[in-house]
Amino acid sequence: QVQLVESGGGLVQAGGSLRLSCASSGITFSLSFVAWYRQAPGKQRELVASIGGAGTTNYVDSVKGRSTISRDNAKNVVYLQINSLKPEDTAVYYCHRSPYWGQGTQVTVSS
Repeated sequence: QVQLVESGGGLVQAGGSLRLSCASSGITFSLSFVAWYRQAPGKQRELVASIGGAGTTNYVDSVKGRSTISRDNAKNVVYLQINSLKPEDTAVYYCHRSPYWGQGTQVTVSS
């Protein structure tokens, strides 16, 4: 059974940092395209960052320069580090490795 489990969310003040983790069981992240999405209340789910099989990374403009997506193949975990958090980063963050989704982790940034 495949599971993607996100963790690391929480309540943080604006300007703070968080590192989100996505741990996988039953499926490997190595050499795979893995992405982080987020969905804020009343808004559509949006792609935040992705890492390709060869390690190529991409970011949505709103987090570019203050976020890093990375992968630990030995642990089968993908991370999303977000610095200089803003209230508009508040959302549920989801890990996606097609066709699977995690359950999400809530990030709340207070002003």
